[in-house]
Amino acid sequence: MLQDNHISFGLTIPLENYDKTPPSMTDQIEMAQLAETMGFHCLWLQDVLLEDPTFEDPATGQIFDSLIYLTYLASHTNSINLGTAALVMSLRHPLRTAKEVASIEKLFPERMIFGISSGDRRKDFEGLNIPIMERGEWFKEAFHFFNKAIYEEFPELQSPYGALKKSNVVPKPAKRIPTLMTGYCQQTIDWIAEHGDGWMFYPQRPEQQKQTIEQYRERVKHYHGDVFRPFLMPLPLELSDNPSHPAEKIPAGYRVGRENLINLIEEYRSIGVNHLMFGLSKNKRPISEVMQELGEDVLPLFRQSP
Repeated sequence: MLQDNHISFGLTIPLENYDKTPPSMTDQIEMAQLAETMGFHCLWLQDVLLEDPTFEDPATGQIFDSLIYLTYLASHTNSINLGTAALVMSLRHPLRTAKEVASIEKLFPERMIFGISSGDRRKDFEGLNIPIMERGEWFKEAFHFFNKAIYEEFPELQSPYGALKKSNVVPKPAKRIPTLMTGYCQQTIDWIAEHGDGWMFYPQRPEQQKQTIEQYRERVKHYHGDVFRPFLMPLPLELSDNPSHPAEKIPAGYRVGRENLINLIEEYRSIGVNHLMFGLSKNKRPISEVMQELGEDVLPLFRQSP
């Protein structure tokens, strides 16, 4: 899914037409299976606790808890990856998260992509009595606690979150679960480059994103040498039924026809984007129709040769 000089494609859940009203969440299993059939590489889930009408997304993402719904979708599909975009570490106890993520990895080996963030929904922080202005420190503490708990055997650990002494999280993953930072997580780009297995960053025009990617890759090289760390980007997409429709900007994304979308994807691939997460909810066309056009006429053009 994530390889140097190549680009792959995911879809954000839910896969249905909705805008400012809550999605119905119907037919999602069939849509997830269609995504797998069409050759998409990953389904991405938000982590939202409370409905907040004042936030820009009053539909609260996919409605259901992200890890529970991820498990549900994984159990009804065969090979498509499931990713969190992103799990808010500041709002979850890292020991419980380690247990849940390790269990998912054991049940569905090598299908989980662990995107994490520090969060930005004030109502969620208020509901859990966590000071939003301190979320950066909460995130960093949770991140280190999680990694010691899930990957080390009987770690000695003392943290504001709790203590581990002569105790162990089971099961242990057979290998490291890809952990992707989302945005800056209230940290520095150096911290992101040092600690993350990849970076999910906000949509920008190609010329702006190119500078961000170059800066990130330079810092990765500083900390890790000549290694590959993927760069991922969400992209709201309204796919026109006119294949030659020119690319028009919409909030954070594009309204575009298939032919110019192909050119746009190639531009993003050429600057170092390794994965695009299409958000299709604002399409006027049926989502299944959009998915099929992408799967038949766009994705194959970027598939790697055997």
